[in-house]
Amino acid sequence: MTKLFQVKIRAYGHKADFNIEAEDSAESIEQAILDKIGKKDILFKDSDRMCSISSCWITYEEVVDDRSRSHSLHKEESLRT
Repeated sequence: MTKLFQVKIRAYGHKADFNIEAEDSAESIEQAILDKIGKKDILFKDSDRMCSISSCWITYEEVVDDRSRSHSLHKEESLRT
């Protein structure tokens, strides 16, 4: 089953944010990122923050669709005194 992941790349003073669909495994996510880079579907922008021009970070996280939840994550209870 494929899942949606948000990927953030910070590399050599540039940044890119994009979504990919992949299986929930490191190999599948890495391959999906490489496929996206190979298709030249990623737009790198100059980083607006001070970012190392000699380093590279790639992070990803699963995107959870809140509309598919039938309950809230936080339940607020009121106490009467």
